[in-house]
This record gives sequence, structure tokens and C-alpha cells, in this order.
Amino acid sequence: MSEESKLREQICLLAKSMFDRGLTGGSTGNISARTPDGGLLVSPTGTSFGRLDPGRLSRFDAHGTLIGGDKPTKEMPLHAAFYDTRSTAGAVVHLHSCHSVALSMMPDVDADNFLPPLTPYAIMKLGKVKLLPFFLPGDPAMGEAVRGLAGKRSAVMLANHGPVVAGKDVEAACNAIEELEDTARLAMMTRGMSPRALTETQIQALVTKFDVEWDV
Repeated sequence: MSEESKLREQICLLAKSMFDRGLTGGSTGNISARTPDGGLLVSPTGTSFGRLDPGRLSRFDAHGTLIGGDKPTKEMPLHAAFYDTRSTAGAVVHLHSCHSVALSMMPDVDADNFLPPLTPYAIMKLGKVKLLPFFLPGDPAMGEAVRGLAGKRSAVMLANHGPVVAGKDVEAACNAIEELEDTARLAMMTRGMSPRALTETQIQALVTKFDVEWDV
């Protein structure tokens, strides 16, 4: 099996795993990954994460031209913005995960640091998550908002919509976005209970030990 064939299978396997566990439902969410030749494989528009077909993934060449597969997701500007601004991006995932969306609706969240520091893992895998304003689905302005961050964030939260995460490869991106949703779930579960969060000293120790992009 070629490297691209393995990547196609991996994308579909990971997407189905997230769908089966309720991290995105119906035909929501989209996923993309760099191919060995510098192109992209992208989930097609209107498809379900639970039923992606490896042979029908949208295939772009290294110049961004669609050369095979079905029509890609309408959120391509989001994906392109991460690839164009983050040299380390090997994959991008976008979900409509319920707890992160719920947290994005709360009036007192910090737009510059969306997730509260409840566990070390979100800090290690995501750094600071930027909360972006609401955009209509498919609006190219979402991509422009990501470009405006100049590659300084690996993850953003689209208000009232869902998270978007870039990782070094598709497995890393999926692991990170799941950590984002888990942390948002903890935040909603403990909301109003004054949970004991990590201290600033503990956060800085994590940032130093795991070389986290934090003060950006």
C-alpha cells in the first residue's frame, strides 16, 4: 500500500472514530492532511465523518489545484489559512463538538485564551486557543481571521460553531482537538463551582518543559 493510500485510510478511520463517539454529527466537520508530494487530501462537502470513502476524498496537488475526488468542503479557506501560515501544519481538523460550542457562548470567556487551565494536556497539545467571532458557515472571512493570527496559534474556536486545530500530522491534530473538547466539557461541568485550576507557576512550568507556544 502506498503512503498516500495509508493516509487516506487513516483519515477515514480517525474521522469515523470521532463520529462514533459523538464529537461531530450528521454531515458536520471537515478534515484535511498533507500528502507526501505536498498536496492535500480533504473531506468532501456534505459528507459524514462516519462514512468517508478513502477513494472519494478531494485531492489537491502541491499548487492547490483540485485534481481528483469529490468537491471539497466549503471550509477550504480555513484549512488553507492554517497551511499557509503555519509551516508545521500537516493536518487540519474542524468539528462541531457540543461542549466547546457551548463554552463559546458563555459571556465571560477569555477570547485570547479560550480554554481555562484545568489540566496540563490542553496546554501541552494546544497552547492558547483563540476565540474568533461568529461567521456564516463557509464565509472566507474565517480564513482571513486565521491568517490575521500570522501562524501564532495552532487552534481557534469559532464562536457558536466549532473548533479548528492544526497539527503536525492527522493523528496529532485529532488528538489535540479531542483534548480541546474534553477541556471544554470539564469547564462546562464545573461552571459556577470555582474549580481549582492550574496556577500560573504550574502553567509556566508546562510551557517550559514541553516547549509550548504560549506567550504569543
